[in-house]
Amino acid sequence: MGTIKKLDQHITNLIAAGEVIEKVSSVVKELVENSIDALATNISISLTDGGLKEIVVSDNGKGMDEADAQMSILPHATSKISKEEDLFNIHTLGFRGEALASIVAVSLFKMKTCTKDSKGIMLTAKDGKIVSMATISHPVGTEISVRNLFYNTPVRK
Repeated sequence: MGTIKKLDQHITNLIAAGEVIEKVSSVVKELVENSIDALATNISISLTDGGLKEIVVSDNGKGMDEADAQMSILPHATSKISKEEDLFNIHTLGFRGEALASIVAVSLFKMKTCTKDSKGIMLTAKDGKIVSMATISHPVGTEISVRNLFYNTPVRK
């Protein structure tokens, strides 16, 4: 039997997350860029224990409906490009669809979001999977809480 094996999806997600999320500032950068791309005019950042315990970024941007919130944490999911030609005409800070999926892979993740036309929702995820979802009251915009960064990838921590 050979020694080369194909890694499972969970392990490949953790490795990919390490390419995008190197440290606390990488998470803050990606979340703030998403806020800017969502046309936020007010962005708040809060760090606990230098961001290793918790990072909270909230904004008054466009927010997301339930379907988009669920889709946004999947690998290679983005609202910013849809065809090859779009890669030559990018006008946003983020576009690859890797940031949120990578953050979700290496943290305890919570998103609260609401659009002007939808109900607010709260989504929690762990190890790249949604563990709960609920309808909530929330202002238009998005708040993302990232807790225990790198809890499942000690080599990164």
